[in-house]
Amino acid sequence: MFLEDEFAIGRMRMRRISISFLVAATAFVACLAAMLGLASAARAEAQQTSGQLAALVRPNDVNSGSLLFPSKEPGFYVEAPRLKTDVTIDLSGPIARVKVTQRFQNPSQGWVEGTYVFPLPENSAVDALKMQIGERFIEGQIKPRQEARQIYEQAKAEGKKAALLEQQRPNIFTNQVANIGPGEEIVVQIEYQQTVRQSDGEFSLRFPMVVAPRYNPAPIVQTVEFNNGAGFATPSDPVENREKIEAPVLDPRENAKINPVSLTVDLKAGFPLGDVKSSFHGIDIGQDGDQARTISLKGDSVPADKDFELSWKAAPGKTPSAGLFREVKDGKTYLLAFVTPPTTPDAAAPAKREVVFVIDNSGSMSGQSIEQARQSLALAISKLNPDDRFNVIRFDDTMTDYFKGLVAATPDNREKAIAYVRGLTADGGTEMLPALEDALRNQGPVASGVLRQVVFLTDGAIGNEQQLFQEITANRGDARVFTVGIGSAPNTYFMTKAAEIGRGTFTQIGSADQVASRMGELFAKLQNPAMTDIAANFEGIAAEDITPNPMPDLYSGEPVVLTELPEDKPAGKLQIVGKTGDQPWRVEMDIAHAADGNGISKLWARRKIDDFEARAYQRQDPAGLDKDIETVALAHHLVSRVTSLVAVDVTPSRPANEPLGSAKLPINLPEGWDFGKIFGETDGATRRASADPAGNAAPEQAVAVTQEPAASPEIANMMAAAPTAKAATLIAQKSSTVNLPQTATKADEQIMRGLTMLLLALTAASGLAIWRRRIKGLVTAGANRDGL
Repeated sequence: MFLEDEFAIGRMRMRRISISFLVAATAFVACLAAMLGLASAARAEAQQTSGQLAALVRPNDVNSGSLLFPSKEPGFYVEAPRLKTDVTIDLSGPIARVKVTQRFQNPSQGWVEGTYVFPLPENSAVDALKMQIGERFIEGQIKPRQEARQIYEQAKAEGKKAALLEQQRPNIFTNQVANIGPGEEIVVQIEYQQTVRQSDGEFSLRFPMVVAPRYNPAPIVQTVEFNNGAGFATPSDPVENREKIEAPVLDPRENAKINPVSLTVDLKAGFPLGDVKSSFHGIDIGQDGDQARTISLKGDSVPADKDFELSWKAAPGKTPSAGLFREVKDGKTYLLAFVTPPTTPDAAAPAKREVVFVIDNSGSMSGQSIEQARQSLALAISKLNPDDRFNVIRFDDTMTDYFKGLVAATPDNREKAIAYVRGLTADGGTEMLPALEDALRNQGPVASGVLRQVVFLTDGAIGNEQQLFQEITANRGDARVFTVGIGSAPNTYFMTKAAEIGRGTFTQIGSADQVASRMGELFAKLQNPAMTDIAANFEGIAAEDITPNPMPDLYSGEPVVLTELPEDKPAGKLQIVGKTGDQPWRVEMDIAHAADGNGISKLWARRKIDDFEARAYQRQDPAGLDKDIETVALAHHLVSRVTSLVAVDVTPSRPANEPLGSAKLPINLPEGWDFGKIFGETDGATRRASADPAGNAAPEQAVAVTQEPAASPEIANMMAAAPTAKAATLIAQKSSTVNLPQTATKADEQIMRGLTMLLLALTAASGLAIWRRRIKGLVTAGANRDGL
């Protein structure tokens, strides 16, 4: 009886377990089907929405250091393209040929366009662009600017790889590279020609590595025109292409530095070399005879956050006093001459001077820069003679005229001024124009027999250069303007051109160690008369097409540097004449002894374009000016304000159904700059200043500072718009996870739900197996008890 009851109970339990097993098995099969359906749907939707989310990633999907912009899709980011730059510089005598290789890397899973804002020397003649795709090289062609832009945009729309190099300022360029595929690298090489700088027996070359954030004043209304009967004024924007010279800037307080640069220099001086050094970077130097050196950076690369400067001197007693180089190109002969006029001891400087010192204490000058500027200005004031008169003007987004006019350089006044200067702190915007106007217009007339000098100490981090050039041209009068560039990445275009227009000279100070030596050179120039009325001719026949035109005045230790294009093949002697004070000066050079110099034609064309630009305010036909520049630039294959280089691959690479994202590549903050002083103390890894990188402005101006990096509409549509959120995150971690497809359905969450259901089904199946073992045990136990 007991055995029958046990078997009955066992059969009932078996039926229940069988039902549970069927339910579990059904659930398991349904779960698998659901998972397969979800996966299939995820794949299908991923194909449909890949354009929207292909470029989006999660932080744990990134396997190396990357800059991530937040997107509108929660938990997803837009991964910015990366950049690495290799620079090779071949120096032969006074001429440098530079190759800049930019490697654009796309770490994302989408197709992207990268835009990089970068600096080049202000006197660079950019003439070559090559794009490498695999083993193929595509040569860039020089075109009028608008035509080049149209070619690039069409190629971009057709899915073809393309590169476009445009000049935004003579020292600021943009390189756009379209249709970089997922995980792909595109190599773009730029080449340019430039001359070396010479001052006081020292030769130097500077390669800029970062565009410092610019202060861009808001558009203003200058005049009101009623001729059209509308009665409204048209705002005049003082900053040309303001959106083109801005780039996302990385906050060094939160992120590692990016954009590594490797650099090598092959120096063939043409004379026995003495000291060779780099002011701001560690270098390794290899020697090849007494006239050649090979220079490379210590380590593989450095971050692009400060300019590279190389300087060299001749061995004692071997400093050249003159040089003449020649290039024959397309039947024309181009000359480049270097002549250092001798110092004339009996040419006495004016007995008295009037010196107006202008110091920039805006936010961009914070940190090391303001300390260098304070030291430099205090030293300059201490060197004044008692018979001199002087004044000090400081500016940020406000201005102070300390003495409210020129005062005698008595010991008491000098001490007051030095104490005032040493108490200056750096903050606020960079409203340079009012300070320059005050220095040139409001210091009273120049006294008889007195030389007026305006000494400007700044980093030049402004975007309204043309406004300032016009002010110097219109109101300089008899004054001379000297500029002192401060910091690790000064705006050398503004500093050099302002000094040239102001018939002064430019001095550069990049570290506290250079203050004494560089200011000493400046004092020698300030305290000695300029060499004026410089002209060139061929044995009495005036030379044509000399550049620069007009020739600038020269100061102690500076050479005459000129390029020229004679109409006929020159012969005989080149004569350069001038005056030191009232004393005539002259030198002759035999053209037959000129050395070969490659690229002089490019340098002549670059200088010719600069001359056109410098005299633009004198012309009433802007279209005619642009045409003159375009003619010279196209003939010599040069990038200019009105011409660009464009390279296009003939074969489309981006599929027609794959959309294209676009964003500007971020840059480092220049070394020594204070991020909080420039962009304010608000949270975020990158900032972009629309009107004022310093985050401050004069009361009458409205300033917008946005927290998200500049981006195209495509990327902007994907990026988050929360004003208080971090604008970007730098991810620097290693991940060993498998990257799952990320789609709009959030397939990873659906898959996790499916896995949970599968686990429940497996648990039910496992329970069934346990019950079967228990029933089998009960049956066996009953049989043993009954003797079966």
